Amino acid sequence: MRHFEDEDLTGAEFRECDLSRARLVGVVMQDAEIDGLVTNLVVNGVEVTAYVEAELDRRHPVRLLLRSDEPADLREAWRQLRDDWTATAARLQALPEGSEHVGVDGEWSAVQTLRHLVFVHDSWFRRCVLGLTESFTPMGLGPSLVMEAEGSLDASAHVSLEEVLAVRATQSSEIGAWLAETTPDLLAQPAPVPDDDRWPPYARGRTVRQCVGTVLNEEFAHHGFCVRDLDKLARRRTASPER
Repeated sequence: MRHFEDEDLTGAEFRECDLSRARLVGVVMQDAEIDGLVTNLVVNGVEVTAYVEAELDRRHPVRLLLRSDEPADLREAWRQLRDDWTATAARLQALPEGSEHVGVDGEWSAVQTLRHLVFVHDSWFRRCVLGLTESFTPMGLGPSLVMEAEGSLDASAHVSLEEVLAVRATQSSEIGAWLAETTPDLLAQPAPVPDDDRWPPYARGRTVRQCVGTVLNEEFAHHGFCVRDLDKLARRRTASPER
């Protein structure tokens, strides 16, 4: 276990770190930001996770639908997610040229985020929900270990906003059509994950509902990230207008 004492960590960034069971004692934490899978978080003796989750549900009622096992709720959740992404795509298309490739604070650009969702669809929907074994869409962007193992994927590929939106439209139609026909019995079945060593290997043993839930949750989460960063870009342009 690593121990930090009397350290100045002002401005430190922890990315993709496991901080489970971490203890922060006698610390000064002002203007801090925590973004990730947070459960059982105790702040000054108060377990705050329930408060945070309730506030997130209030701000984003679609989260309630995403947790449902009812096909009708999942269909409505997907409709709302698609509407949100349609509005954000229009916002991206109205920005100055090149903005869609700009990352903020070390995060993915909007196009990279969309490329990641292409990969999520291929891996968690086509492979895990439909049981397909076809190759990943070349423009997809996944974890580094997958990018290294899958020769068809190229993290450095230049993909335009129009190109990735076209692929996303096709994928959206696929999952929309599937959700229109799904039933509670189908959702409860074991996911037909292909018996190979390709991503995601840990999906075996999950239900169809859990796998399609991963797709929906990723759509929701990454839309939030994208909007967050577009808002930051807008504030920066306002603060530093072109001369």
